[in-house]
Amino acid sequence: MTVVSNDPSSWLWITSWRISSYFVVAASVGVTYDWALTLGQEVELVWRQRWSLMTVLYLSVRYLGISFAVLNILINVPTIFLTDAVSWSLYITVNWMYVVIFPMLRVIVITRLHAMYQQSRKMLIFLIAIFLADTIFNVVVFVMSTRHTSGEEYILSGTYDCAITYKDNFLLLDSMTWIFGTVWEVIVLFLAVWIAVKHFRELRQHSTGGVMEDCFTVLIRSHVFYFLSFLAVSCLNLMVFSPAISVNPNVLRVDFYYGTLQVLTVVQMFVLGPRLILGIRDYTAKLVTDSDAATHMTSIAFEERVHISTGSGV
Repeated sequence: MTVVSNDPSSWLWITSWRISSYFVVAASVGVTYDWALTLGQEVELVWRQRWSLMTVLYLSVRYLGISFAVLNILINVPTIFLTDAVSWSLYITVNWMYVVIFPMLRVIVITRLHAMYQQSRKMLIFLIAIFLADTIFNVVVFVMSTRHTSGEEYILSGTYDCAITYKDNFLLLDSMTWIFGTVWEVIVLFLAVWIAVKHFRELRQHSTGGVMEDCFTVLIRSHVFYFLSFLAVSCLNLMVFSPAISVNPNVLRVDFYYGTLQVLTVVQMFVLGPRLILGIRDYTAKLVTDSDAATHMTSIAFEERVHISTGSGV
């Protein structure tokens, strides 16, 4: 259904859409810029290395992120060329990307922790059990929300846009997915910090070299940055229940709030996510370059096998 109106009261909606589109474009440009910035590392550390599960995950997250950026611009930047049916299809595609990419990021984290815990089968089973429960819940919520949402095309004072209408219980279900997701992130951060502290103590007691300590430092640093970004996104998502936002969804400061949420979500998924792999591969490559001893080291950075002559495979 298409709604046409030239009512001056609709100008607030038009301003809101324009502000939202600015943030969407900014987030999309950020993803593309980060890809261009790391393209040289990607070619050297990913494309030219032996392929593994981590290679597939890295490329999937990275290039789905670029596709996500393009589709998000098409959805949020008003244009006459997109009908309500096309916009609705793009909206569903973008949301399915969320459902697919989050499990990929968690598989990366599980693989890191599994290696840090010296391939402990009990730890792997524990992580997989939590991962499957959370993923199944997210898929069910998404299917339910998709069945109870609809799209409408608006032509307000010559401006074209497609608005998505949600049922009353959508925000509650969506908040539950972020709550469970935050619980998952807290658990994996605790496990990472715990094993890192344990290894640091062992290294001090035995007065061994600092290579392992440095590797754990790289792992923890990247993990903490990723966790903090996810925590920020979760908090902003849960704040949607605030009366100041839910009661006045079209106030300009609320548009900046949603815009900030959009940018942080994209950065967390498509910038920091791929760097969980790329950062460790870069660190391992530097170890190989700087020390002959590194060629005999089994990396704890979730490497399946290392072939120094051809580079590391993560």
